[in-house]
Amino acid sequence: MMPGPLQRISTMLVFSLCLTVPSCHSDSPPRGPTPRTDLEQLPRFRGFNLLEKFTVHDDRPYREEDFRLIAELGFNFVRLPLDYRCFTAARNPRLLKKNAMREIDAAIGWGERYGIHVCLNFHRAPGYCVNPPPEKTDLWEDPRTQETFAFLWGLFAARYRGIPSEQLSFNLINEPGEVAETTYTAVMNLAVAAIRKEDPNRLIVIDGLAWGTRPVSGITDPLVLESARGYAPMPLTHYRAPWVTGADNFPVPTWPIRCDISAYLYGPDKPDLHSPLEINLPAGRDTTLTILVRQVSARSRLVVTVDGTTVFEKQFLPGPGKGEWEKVVFAEQWGIYQNIYNTRYSIPIPAGAQRITIANVAGDWLLLGNLTVAPLTPAMTEPVVLSPGSPLWGLTQHPIRITTNGRIESAASGVVLDREWLRREYLAPWFTASRQGTMFMVGEFGAFNQTPHPVVLAWMDDLLRELRKKNIGWALWNFRGPFGILDSGRDDVVYEDFHGHKLDRAMLELLRRN
Repeated sequence: MMPGPLQRISTMLVFSLCLTVPSCHSDSPPRGPTPRTDLEQLPRFRGFNLLEKFTVHDDRPYREEDFRLIAELGFNFVRLPLDYRCFTAARNPRLLKKNAMREIDAAIGWGERYGIHVCLNFHRAPGYCVNPPPEKTDLWEDPRTQETFAFLWGLFAARYRGIPSEQLSFNLINEPGEVAETTYTAVMNLAVAAIRKEDPNRLIVIDGLAWGTRPVSGITDPLVLESARGYAPMPLTHYRAPWVTGADNFPVPTWPIRCDISAYLYGPDKPDLHSPLEINLPAGRDTTLTILVRQVSARSRLVVTVDGTTVFEKQFLPGPGKGEWEKVVFAEQWGIYQNIYNTRYSIPIPAGAQRITIANVAGDWLLLGNLTVAPLTPAMTEPVVLSPGSPLWGLTQHPIRITTNGRIESAASGVVLDREWLRREYLAPWFTASRQGTMFMVGEFGAFNQTPHPVVLAWMDDLLRELRKKNIGWALWNFRGPFGILDSGRDDVVYEDFHGHKLDRAMLELLRRN
C-alpha cells in the first residue's frame, strides 16, 4: 500500500532528524576539537558505577549529590551504564530523546564541576545486552543493527566533541558474551571509526571478551583503554543474587576458599570436564557415604561404585511443575531446566572397601554440596567432610585419599582460592596484555550484599592490592545500593550516618587505601 501524504511527511521528518547531530546544549555553539590525551597521562581511575539509566524500567535523572559526595570521599571516576532505550525513541533507535540527553549532559557537567571523569557505557545496545530480555536483533550478525550501534556512538562523539578525554570517555558495549573475537573486533571497529570521524581524540574503552574476563586483540587505535571485570569467584561475589540462576543455592562464601573437590560433577555432555570423583579409603569397618545434590542441569545419572561394584544409581530429570526437586529453575538462555534439589542420599559402604567412585555417567552436570564419610576407623573421632568450598566452573575431579585418622590427602585436592589464585587464574591474562602494551582498568567489581561482610572485605582487599601494584584503576558496582558503600542494605554492618545516607565506613577506608 502506498503511503498517504501525512505518512510521507512523517517519514521525511524522521529521516531529517536522523541526520541531525545535536550539540551538547541546544543553546550552545558547536564545540571545537577534543584535545589530544595520551593514555599514559591519565590518572588512575577509582570510583563507582551510577545506575540511574541502567535500565529503561528504572529510568531516573542523575543526582548531583552523588558527584559531590564521590569527590568529597576522594574518588575521581564514575561509569554510567546506559540502556539505549532510555535515550532513544521507542519507534526509531536512531533518534535521541532531548530530555534524556540533557540528563546525561548534566552528569557530564557535574563530573567537570567536581573533578570526576565520566565514562559513558552502552550497557544495553541495539542488538545486545548481557541481561534478559534478549534484543530482537543481533548486534553480532545483523549489519543494520551494527550500523545503528555505530551511528549512535557517532552522535555521542559529535555531541561531546571538545570535552577533554581527562573528563569523558566512551565505553562501547558492556560485557560481550559468547562471540568470536574477529566478529567482536569488527563491530567495535565500526563504532571506533564513527567516533573518530566526529572526534579524532576521544578516549574509548572496550570491554574484554567472555563477559569482560579476557583481553582483546585486533583493536589498534592508540586511544583505546580495555576494561576487565572483578567478579571472581562468582559464587562469592554473587551469592544469593536473585538474577543469577542457582545463586541462592551457593554455599555461604568464605575467603580464602578451600576446595577439597570440584562442586560440579560433569557428565559426558561436557566432554572436556567429564571426570569421576575417586575416594580412596583406609581399611576399616562398615560406614556410610552421604552425598548432597544441590542442583541438576538438564539431566544427569549419578552412579556410585565401591571397588568396581555399583552400589547406588539415581536418574535426575529436572522439569516443570512439582517433582522431587525443591525449586524449578528454567535457564532461558539455554532452554533447559536446572532445578534445585538440595537432597541428601545415604549410601552404605561395606567394611574393607578401598575405593569409592562417584560419577555422572549421562547428561550435563550436577552440583554437589558436602560429601560426608562416617567414621570408619577407631582413630576417626568424627565424620570426614569433603567440601566443594565454592562452585567454581571448570575444575575437574581428582583422586582423594582419606587417611586412617581422617585427613584428606591429594596432590590435586585442597585447591585454595586466595590472593595468589586471583593473580594467577584471573588477572594473569590482563597483566600479560599490560606488559605487551595494552592498558586497562576494571570497569566493574564488587560483591552482592548477601555475602558476609568480613568475607567481602578480605576478598576485596586482596583483589585491589593486586590492582594497585600494577597502577590499575577500578569502579565499584555501585555507589548507592547492594554492592556499594552507601545504603547497601547489609544486615551485618554497623553503618555511619553520612549526609543522610548509611555509610559502610570499613569498605570506604579499604577502597581509599587501594
